[in-house]
Amino acid sequence: MTVEGTSVGGPARNSNFTSAGTIRNGNFLAACRGLPHDTVPVWFMRQAGRALPEYRAIRGNGSILETIANVELATEITLQPVRRYGVDAAVLFSDIMVPIHAIGFGMDIIPGIGPVAEQPFATATDLKRLRPLEPPEDIPYVLDTIAALTNELSVPLIGFAGGPFTLASYLIEGAPSRTFHKTKALMLGHPELWQSLMARLTDLTITFLAAQANSGASALQIFDSWAGALHPKMYETNVWAHLQRILAETAELGLPRICFGVGAGELLGLFAESGAEVVGVDWRVPLSEARRRTHNKVALQGNLDPAVCLAPWPVVAQEAEAVLAESGSHPGYVFNLGHGVLPETDPAILEQLVELVHTKGRVKNTEADVAS
Repeated sequence: MTVEGTSVGGPARNSNFTSAGTIRNGNFLAACRGLPHDTVPVWFMRQAGRALPEYRAIRGNGSILETIANVELATEITLQPVRRYGVDAAVLFSDIMVPIHAIGFGMDIIPGIGPVAEQPFATATDLKRLRPLEPPEDIPYVLDTIAALTNELSVPLIGFAGGPFTLASYLIEGAPSRTFHKTKALMLGHPELWQSLMARLTDLTITFLAAQANSGASALQIFDSWAGALHPKMYETNVWAHLQRILAETAELGLPRICFGVGAGELLGLFAESGAEVVGVDWRVPLSEARRRTHNKVALQGNLDPAVCLAPWPVVAQEAEAVLAESGSHPGYVFNLGHGVLPETDPAILEQLVELVHTKGRVKNTEADVAS
């Protein structure tokens, strides 16, 4: 498996591949493509951050965007969970709102609240505030952090971006929302403006993902976290084409792409048809059912409930083993939580969880094995 050159943002390079194209530390990448490997790989969404005391010791005060812009700090924070947990992949310490902030839309991330827009998106005039992202000038710290990490890591690095609906919801609502009523009202009431907004955000996401890949990321995840707020037909009509374009235009980067949404069980089939190699599954849908809904076309990632990790270890172990059993030892499977690590999680539990997955997560690599 090699990474081909690409016209999207320049030539691709990736330090997790040798010049001969041999994957190092390749269980995660192999699982993403359903290729033979021995042990179920594991990583955790939001593994770098609030649950770790070493993170809190160096994070300090101030905006998380300031920490992300500090290459030394962002590099160290990305490395911390790899050292402590022994996970099979690192995920870049960043945020889906970074490119929106970088182009000067007026977006900050407020502690205890989340992304907040100084002036929410409301009319066609606001399209002018969404200029194209221009790497490396707009995001030098992101690309420098990735470059630094590729010299340090012995596991693949996952880059990521926000999906189009999720980004739009923060811009339109102006802050996190439970109902997404303003977003849906604009989508349904002003369809031409909605499609223009989607096109701008899709362009931005493609550029952001390509820049990360070309700086050394080994895989890419699209967090359309709140897409599950939409009825499947509404998603298919108003959003799905833009996700498809993101995946079509990043396909030539040669990296596995993961598509994930919370509460998106009814969208799993669309995600599987979008062009992604991997579909993330939250804890609401058993993996066996997710496999049926995706017609066995993609690898799956997930899906232990993050809240389970707050229970005593015997309970966590029992639930994790149940998730592994649901995976059916399928070669196209990556163990993860069904959403991000909760801040209250004891890091020792996650250490034990990684060890359990590595010990008991065996893989069947032939059709006969999988059928048995």
